[in-house]
Amino acid sequence: MNTKIFCDIAELNQIKKFNKKNIVKGFTTNPSLMRKAGAKDYKSYSKKILKICNSKPVSLEVFADEYSEMKIQAMKINTWGRNVYVKVPIANSKGKFMGKIIKELNDQNIKLNITAVYNSKQAEKILKLINKKTKVIISIFAGRAGDVGKDPVPEFEKSIKLAKKFKNVEILWASVREPYNYLQAKQLGCHIITVPPAIIEKIENFGKSFDQLTKETVKAFLVDSDKSKFKI
Repeated sequence: MNTKIFCDIAELNQIKKFNKKNIVKGFTTNPSLMRKAGAKDYKSYSKKILKICNSKPVSLEVFADEYSEMKIQAMKINTWGRNVYVKVPIANSKGKFMGKIIKELNDQNIKLNITAVYNSKQAEKILKLINKKTKVIISIFAGRAGDVGKDPVPEFEKSIKLAKKFKNVEILWASVREPYNYLQAKQLGCHIITVPPAIIEKIENFGKSFDQLTKETVKAFLVDSDKSKFKI
């Protein structure tokens, strides 16, 4: 499986840098990353991102919590670029399933990235609502599930199996914790993995032998002990 790497970032200089990399096939962002990057105006900042990255897919997220406002935001975001995927949550902050908006946007041929998905039951609910032509990404949060002691792998396996009937649907491994997650995503058959910049750079260094790693590790210990002028 050729799992595509998307870069999960909002910082403009980083987007410029990673947009030039062939390994990076698209970008995802969210309101938290935007805030961290110093964005003050959501629309103008999003348009700056799209000006840098005008050919690769970019997922831009709604931040309303109720159906009516979420739909208004989604419709506006969709007009910002042909490469835009409108990112909507599977449920709002109160736990209400956002099926109505997912179906309506999908019916209008708006590309969607459905986010904050954690299990195959949620993926199945999405698949029951959508058509078989408009592009949909289902983002399953692996790292956050692992953080609370849940194994995300069975949920990916089931979700990928369910999505096989849909050529327009891609399953995305979200909330990466380490470079090895990329290999896990490939083995499972995930279509996409979205990765922060520092981990992409580590993935680019894949292929070192265990002997190389031993030498590099010991050298690092030597350098630090020398800098600290340690004596026994």
